[in-house]
Amino acid sequence: MSTPSSPDSGPRVERTPAGDDRPRLTCPDCGYIAYENPRIVVGSVPRLGERFLLCRRAIPPRIGYWTLPAGYLELHESTEDGARREAMEEANAALALDGLLAIYNLVHINQVQMIYRARLLDPAVAAGPESQAVGLFVWSEIPWQALAFPSVRWALEHERAAARTPVWLPAGNPEPSGGHGGPHDVG
Repeated sequence: MSTPSSPDSGPRVERTPAGDDRPRLTCPDCGYIAYENPRIVVGSVPRLGERFLLCRRAIPPRIGYWTLPAGYLELHESTEDGARREAMEEANAALALDGLLAIYNLVHINQVQMIYRARLLDPAVAAGPESQAVGLFVWSEIPWQALAFPSVRWALEHERAAARTPVWLPAGNPEPSGGHGGPHDVG
């Protein structure tokens, strides 16, 4: 049986390991290096014809605000499977993915968001445990002032542009004049 580690064991000394270019927490006893890497968020912009699926958040951050079905990628899961899982968990929505819409780099919160274009396979959607409500909105009805994160707006705008383009290459972060992530931009 193992015993809990004490504050005097494990990675606890910040230093730059040999061959590295940044400080990391390391264990002075065994040399273990505790690497911290960005979190991968996967999601989609699901559509049913001209309507977009949005979920009203029931969990922090930004409870009560509208978002796309998205969340953290799990271990042993492809980004496509993660996007489909998140849509099912948050909106009971079965999806067909139509390619990668965008990759957003949110370095201020250590996230990379991979958002897919998607079609709803069944219009019967319902709020899952992480959503207060779900809705299908035409463009003019989207609750723009109540969107949870800047990247939700980016993805909706990129999806609208992609729908008018015969060939779509994945988008990235808008230029700063178009708005950049803020302190609440998380998946």
